[in-house]
This record gives sequence, C-alpha cells and structure tokens, in this order.
Amino acid sequence: MGTNKKVAFYTLGCKLNFSETSTIARSFQKEGFDRVDFSEKADMYVINTCSVTENADKRFKTIVKQAQKANPEAFIAAVGCYAQLKPEELADVNGVDLVLGATEKFNITDYINNLAKSDYGKIHSCEIEEADFYVGSYSIGDRTRAFLKVQDGCDYKCTYCTIPLARGISRSDTMDNVLKNAKKISEQNIKEIVLTGVNIGDYGKGEFGNKKHEHTFLDLVSELDKVEGIERLRISSIEPNLLKNETIDLVANSRAFVPHFHIPLQSGSNVLLKRMKRRYMRELYVDRVNKIKEVMPHACIGVDVIVGFPGETDEHFLETYNFLNELDISYLHVFTYSERDNTEAAVMEGVVPNNVRSKRSKMLRGLSVKKRRSFYESQLGRVRTVLFESENKEGYIHGFTENYIKVKTPWNPALVNTLHEVELTKINSDGIVRLEFVRALSQ
Repeated sequence: MGTNKKVAFYTLGCKLNFSETSTIARSFQKEGFDRVDFSEKADMYVINTCSVTENADKRFKTIVKQAQKANPEAFIAAVGCYAQLKPEELADVNGVDLVLGATEKFNITDYINNLAKSDYGKIHSCEIEEADFYVGSYSIGDRTRAFLKVQDGCDYKCTYCTIPLARGISRSDTMDNVLKNAKKISEQNIKEIVLTGVNIGDYGKGEFGNKKHEHTFLDLVSELDKVEGIERLRISSIEPNLLKNETIDLVANSRAFVPHFHIPLQSGSNVLLKRMKRRYMRELYVDRVNKIKEVMPHACIGVDVIVGFPGETDEHFLETYNFLNELDISYLHVFTYSERDNTEAAVMEGVVPNNVRSKRSKMLRGLSVKKRRSFYESQLGRVRTVLFESENKEGYIHGFTENYIKVKTPWNPALVNTLHEVELTKINSDGIVRLEFVRALSQ
C-alpha cells in the first residue's frame, strides 16, 4: 500500500468499542495509513458497530451515507457486534464493501490488499464459538483519559441480551499484558484509565485461553493500583454479584482508584430479575450500595435500568421506581427495552406497548435528574480533585471530580489535562457545578 492512503473510523456503542477501535486504528498506522477525521475525505472508512439498541442499527445506515458523501469512491468496512450478529443485513447496505465479525475485526488489514469497490459486501464472520481468543486493546485519543480493555465476552445468559452471541465466551487478558498496557498509557501523560470489558468482574476467567485462571478481579485492581504514573483508575461497570466487599474496601483505601461505581440493576422487581435471568435479587443490590456508602460516603453510584421488559406491569414498574427513589444512588442510565432476535425475551408474553415503555423511561429519566442534583448538592462546600478535559465549550473548560461530578470554569488552555484541588461552590442553571481553585496537583 502507498504511504498516503487515508483511513477514518466511526465508533458506535460502548467504551469497550472505543478501546478496540483505537487498537484497530494503530494496526492501520503500522501499514502506512494516515488516520483522518470521519468527516474528512478518506480512502477507507471503518465503522465499529453496536447491537445493544435498535437505534444503533438505524444509525449505521446514516453513517454509511455520511462516508459516501465525503468520498463516493471510498471502501467501507463494518466490524464489531452488529457485524457478527447480522452480517447479511450490513452487507446489503448500499456502499458497504466488507463485513468482519468478532474474530476477524482485529485482522482487518489482512483483508484489504486492494481497496476496489464491489457490487456487494464480502462477509467474514465466524461461528461465535470460535471467538475464544483474546485481543488486548486500549484507546488513546481523548488526552485526559484512556479506556483499557481487560476482559471480553460473557458467560451469563440474560434473556434480553445479544452480547454473548456477538462477543462469545468470557475471556480475559493476562495480568502481565494489562499491566504492560497500563504502563504504556501512563507514559503518554494520560492521567486517567477507565477499565473496560463486557463483564469485568469476571476477570481472570479464560486468562490462558481456557477456563483455568490464576487471577481474580481483586488481584487485577490490587496490581493496577501499584502502577507508577497513573493518577486515576476508574472501574467502568461491574455486576453487583461480582462486586465483592474486598474490592470495595480496596477502592476505599486505594492510591489511584476513584470512588465511582457503575452497577447494573436492570429492575427493582425480583419477579423481573428472575425473568431476566439476572444472577442476584434486589436485596443483594441494596447490600452493595450500603457497603459502598459505609466506607465511602461521598462515592458516586450509577445504575443501569431497563424499562418495558416483557411482563413488566405497572406494579412492577412502580416497585422499581420506589426502590431507586429510596436508594442512595447518584444517577441512572435508562434503557427502553427493545426486542432482539435470538433472545429468550423476544418471544416472552406480556409485551409492553411502546407508548408505555417511553412513558416509564421518561419517569426514570426525571428521577435520574433529581438523584444527580441531590448528589451534587451533598458535595457543595467540599474540596475535591478535578481532571480538566481538552475542549473549549462555549468559553468554558469542563472536568470531572474523582467522584464523577461535572464541573466547569472559564476556558484556560493551561488547565487542559491537569489535576487541581477545588472547592465546589454552586450548581449552575445547566446543572454543572462551579468551583474555586484551592491548589494545583499536576501540570
């Protein structure tokens, strides 16, 4: 290939996808490609797909059109979860030349000996049982934080979820490799690492390509906490049944781990949790929240919740609403249930009408606003550490405290990617917190 071919990337979905896009992009750079922004003219566009919501499917077509507009002659490849689940559907989209599933996406440069357009998309997607090897990834792009992938796939059989179909069995990176990647990231003056995976609390499983393993998630966080040069470590999302007391205690006494947990709940009704085949009851969830708040009263706790799951009656929904209202949590990620092919839930009885789903979703989003506000209010007057981000948004620079409070102050380029102790003073009308500087911690 010539040294001046250009490639652009678009990522849909989760932090894990972002870390994998970065890894794929580095393999193109090794082949002599220049990476450009997706809005620019490129020889090749790579779209990393997601299958979690209906919306992601629809957005795919829009993104392909965007690429065609920038360069009608460009070679377009679709990779990732949706490419694994529905390869034919993606290959049929006008303009798509190549579709790579779960195992092939990391070898994309092997498939592009020429960038000739064809009349139909070529598909390379394996049987998902073959997705049993592990590819380590980390993302570097946004200068202030990096996503570090430590685990992939899932052995859980939640009835609404296609991720095991799209990503295969649970498997982990080796401890050595995770620590090596963490060091690489810290050497690039990146101040925060977010640990990511499909089911990271399951870390260790499949470390040697089989179910045998030497390490647990607790071992992993203990070792990462010792890596020099990383100012902040954040756990992205962890199942309540895999979040052990020892891990919570480690975070509470840690050098680098921040007091922020994101714990999927999905429903506050035990009846629905059983229908969803979740691996805990609501009582365990309460126990996890109480334990966190006992050792870290200022911790931020985010919650994933699904509304409109088959069989969710008004009573079940109110049970979830009241459960969350009474719980000491900080914000919600609300997902409106959408039917996915080849899942148990798709054929369950008790389908909830779409207008009811969206009404419930609205109610929980309103509750989230209230929860976030009251969490922010509880932190006013306190001194926290802020890591400032790199964008100038309407004359302001934004950042997040260690316990995930969003703050802003007038734009000053010298603040980008620096840590400062600040006092949180008031909540602006836009819901973002203002601050007074106390002292600089890093340059």
